[in-house]
Amino acid sequence: MSYRKKRESPKRLKLIFLTGLLMMIGIMLLHLSKDTRGIGDLHKADTSKGWNLILVNREYRIPDHYQEEIKLTTLTNGKKVDTRIYPDLQAMFDDARSTGLQLFVREGYRTSAEQRKIYDDKIVAYQDEGYTKSEAERLTKKWVAIPGTSEHEIGLAVDINADTSKCTKDEVYSWLENNSYKYGFIKRYPSDKADITGISNEPWHYRYVGKEAAETIYSKKICLEEYLEQLENKEP
Repeated sequence: MSYRKKRESPKRLKLIFLTGLLMMIGIMLLHLSKDTRGIGDLHKADTSKGWNLILVNREYRIPDHYQEEIKLTTLTNGKKVDTRIYPDLQAMFDDARSTGLQLFVREGYRTSAEQRKIYDDKIVAYQDEGYTKSEAERLTKKWVAIPGTSEHEIGLAVDINADTSKCTKDEVYSWLENNSYKYGFIKRYPSDKADITGISNEPWHYRYVGKEAAETIYSKKICLEEYLEQLENKEP
């Protein structure tokens, strides 16, 4: 006995096509809505889990007046960080240098105005390349945090670079990736977590979260968003 493969009717094929098309449109509209939201549309960052675990990203904005409460320490090169992270940051740099590495903080704390200028300048740069304003804004958001959502604005993030006259970038990045957790820092934007963090791989960007959180994040190979979600699920 032989069986013929049942052929889909034209109506059924049309229904399948329309269903797929509607799903694609829905996904596109979802991404578009995220791209076009303003700072006022975002949730206010939660500070209940401690100052070191505040989450600011494309979904959560810095609370109003938060910057006014930050106490800063100025580094030898003029960059600034939250005073509370300075001892661990200094210890990390001292130990890295003891291995022969030469590194420095290229960027630390930024005011909202400074973040706004970086953001606006990036948009202009894309426009100069021929992109429309809306295209330039969309591309900028992939690389620069919207003002009010940058970790640099809370003083807990540092961009760390190598003195390439004495060592390579890769040597510094590798040491940081494997040792920073011992001092309470994490590689904030790993390449395999970009779909969660919303930021492409940045091997220079390190965020202070405290030693306990950093060790867990490092050992489990998760990002800050995932860590906080796990904490939330453990709470009664």
